[in-house]
Amino acid sequence: MDTTLATFEQDVIVASTLAPVLVDFWAPWCGPCKTLGPLLEKLEADYAGKWKLVKVNVDENQELAAHFQVRSIPHVVAFADGRPVDQFIGVLPEGQLRAFLDRLVPDGADSARIAAQAAIAEGRREEAYNHLREALAYDPGYDDARLDLIELLLVDNRIDEARNEVDLLSPKTTQGIDARFNAIKTRLDALDAAADLPPTDALESKVAADPQDLEARFDLASALIARRKYDGALEHLLAIVLQDRTFREDIGRKTMLSVFDLAAHQPELVARWRRKLSAALN
Repeated sequence: MDTTLATFEQDVIVASTLAPVLVDFWAPWCGPCKTLGPLLEKLEADYAGKWKLVKVNVDENQELAAHFQVRSIPHVVAFADGRPVDQFIGVLPEGQLRAFLDRLVPDGADSARIAAQAAIAEGRREEAYNHLREALAYDPGYDDARLDLIELLLVDNRIDEARNEVDLLSPKTTQGIDARFNAIKTRLDALDAAADLPPTDALESKVAADPQDLEARFDLASALIARRKYDGALEHLLAIVLQDRTFREDIGRKTMLSVFDLAAHQPELVARWRRKLSAALN
């Protein structure tokens, strides 16, 4: 892939948050570049998606070349997590290139998780499931990958499977203050509560009849969370915060924070309700 100043951020900075990116600064007149370029392309294919090659023609992108202080080509800069992490100048033998790449590329479990995140971003859900299970086969104690899997299962309403995966999380996650786990627990608790609650319209009538009934408000919020109607749930949770911070040990505020994590895919909604919560607490 060729990139320019206009597309560099998306092609390299953003892309490197999913997998390492090697940026090859080259020019058509550069003899060594003609040796290194095909070798990098071969290795990119060999590594099958574990890293990505992006090429910059320095003649056509002098600002980029100047920014990265490219004075001699070929000049290769490696990016990971949105920033440059390593580089080399000139042509390296294939063995040295592989050693360079092996230091850069995550291990098997991390690589599978990164591939899953890319698949989710592109809507390839079954492929994402396969990659996450591959990551967990490498490392059954990889809680971050298991949390990814649980979140995906919950989005797809595969509730029983999600509960089974929760049981496999380590105590350091389930007994700590992990925000992602707390959000997942909030959704599962809401599903449990909703199973024993009256219909939503009955709860809405109860709250309308007595807006000070915080138990009814929390029950209604739980029912809405179970149905992933986060906007309505946050409205009732904020009402609890405004009326009584001591109610069930500040459960209104604590549940709002968990819902923010559950609704992370709706950034505008989360930002709006964060501002409202902040105003209520000041």
